[in-house]
Amino acid sequence: MPDSLTRDSATTSVVLLATTPACRLASGDGTLLDRLGEQLAALPVRGVQVVTADGGLATDLRGVAKIARAATSAVAVLPADLVIHTEALAALLEHPSHGSAALISHDATPGPLRPPARVEGGRVVAAGSSFHLVPEANATFRGVLQTGEADLATLADIADELAELAEAGKLGPVTPVEAVDLLLVGLVRSGVAVRAAGIGPLHADRVAGQHSADAALTRLAEVDEAKVRLDTSVKEDDGFFATFFVSSWTRHLIKPAVRLKLVPNTVTAISAGLALLAALWFSAGTEGGRLAGAVLLILSFALDCLDGQLARYTRTFSPLGAWADGMSDRFKEYAVYVGLAFGSAAADIWYLAVAAMVLQVVRHAVDYTYVGAVTDAARVGATWGRPARSLLESQDVRRAPGGVLKLSQRLERDTIARWLKKIVVLPIGERMALIAVTAVIWGSRATFLALLGWGGVAALYQLAGRIARSAR
Repeated sequence: MPDSLTRDSATTSVVLLATTPACRLASGDGTLLDRLGEQLAALPVRGVQVVTADGGLATDLRGVAKIARAATSAVAVLPADLVIHTEALAALLEHPSHGSAALISHDATPGPLRPPARVEGGRVVAAGSSFHLVPEANATFRGVLQTGEADLATLADIADELAELAEAGKLGPVTPVEAVDLLLVGLVRSGVAVRAAGIGPLHADRVAGQHSADAALTRLAEVDEAKVRLDTSVKEDDGFFATFFVSSWTRHLIKPAVRLKLVPNTVTAISAGLALLAALWFSAGTEGGRLAGAVLLILSFALDCLDGQLARYTRTFSPLGAWADGMSDRFKEYAVYVGLAFGSAAADIWYLAVAAMVLQVVRHAVDYTYVGAVTDAARVGATWGRPARSLLESQDVRRAPGGVLKLSQRLERDTIARWLKKIVVLPIGERMALIAVTAVIWGSRATFLALLGWGGVAALYQLAGRIARSAR
C-alpha cells in the first residue's frame, strides 16, 4: 500500500515509485527518496503517494492504475531513483495546462535508464523501452510522466493492460525500473497527446548505483538554476522581432518587476494603456503624432512580452490572465487601426482599415478553430485523431509525413529557413513593427496596404499548413 504525504494546493498529485533499491542510495544526510520528497514539498502539488511495496512490475503498474481511477486531478508518476533539478520538475508540474506531458531531453543518446523518444511539434509521438523500439529517435525520456485529468481513464486501462502483458512475458525482458517508461509508451500509442516538456540545460538522470548517483548530484551543482529559470522565462518559439529586438532587453526587467511586486495582469493593463495612447497620437495625423504613436506602440508590445515572461518566471498562471492577454492583444491592435484611420485624409482609408481588421479576424479564426479541432481530437482519443498502436509491436511505425509537412519539417531543421517561416506568418511582433515603421515613414494608407499584402500571404500560408496537417 502507498504512503501518503498530503498538501492542500495545486491540481497535480504525484505517485513516487520507490520500489527499486536505487531509491535508497545516499544523498547528503538522507536518501534519493528523501531528496525527491523535499523537492516535491517545495512545489505546488496536491499530494505525494509513495509506493514502497516491492511486488514487481505488474504490481507497480496495477497500483498506478488504481490511483489513476480514484484521482480527481492530474497525476504525475516518477521513480524515486531520479536525480533531478527542482526547476526541471517545475517545468512539468507547474505548467498551466496540467495536461499530459513527459519530461524529455533533446540529447538523443539512449541508455538503459534513458529510453529513446521522438518529438514532433512539441509532442511525444513515439516512445521506447527495452522492448519497444523507436526509429529516428531525436530525444530521450527522463522519467517524469504527467497524465492530465481527461486522460486518467486511459492511463488506468493502459497500466492494467501492461501489467497483464508483463506477467505473461509478452514484453520481453522488461523490468520494474521501466514502469514509467512503459506507461509513456502506452499513452503515446493509445493516441493521447503528450506534451514534450524539455529540460534544456538542466539535468534529470535515473541512477542505478552510488557512483552514478554521486556523479549525477555533482552535475546538478554545476548548473545555475536561477539563471536557467530566468532564461526559460523568455519564450523559445517567439517571433523574429520579439526574440531579437524586444525579449533581448525585456528579460532584464523581470527581476525589477518582481521586486516592485508587479503581477502579469497589471503589466497587461499598462500595455493596453500605452496602446490607447499610441492610437490617440496616431489620430492626430501629424508627423510628430505618428512618431510618438510608433514609439508608444513598440513600448506597448514590449510590455506585452514582459507580462508573459513575468508569468513564467513567477509561475503565476491563470485562465483569467491568459484570456486578458489574448483579448488585450486584439483590443490594442484594432484601437491602433482606428487611430490610424482617423489621422489620415485618404478617401479610401476606412475601407482599408476595415479590410485589414477583417483579415486579422479571419486569420485568428483559422488558428483558433484548428487548435480547437486538435484539442477535440485529443479529447476523444485515438478514434480519429491518431490511430491506436498495439503495445505488442516492438517497432513503432508511423505514417511518414508527406508533401507540405515533409518540406516544413525539413525547413525547420535549417535555422535561417525556420526564422523566415516565423517572419512570413506575420506574428504580432512583426505586425507592430510593420505598423510603426510604415506609419512613420509613409503614413497610414501605406500601413494598411502593407498589412493587407503581407497579411494575405500569411493567411494563405497558414491555411495551407492547417489543411495539410488536418488531412495527415
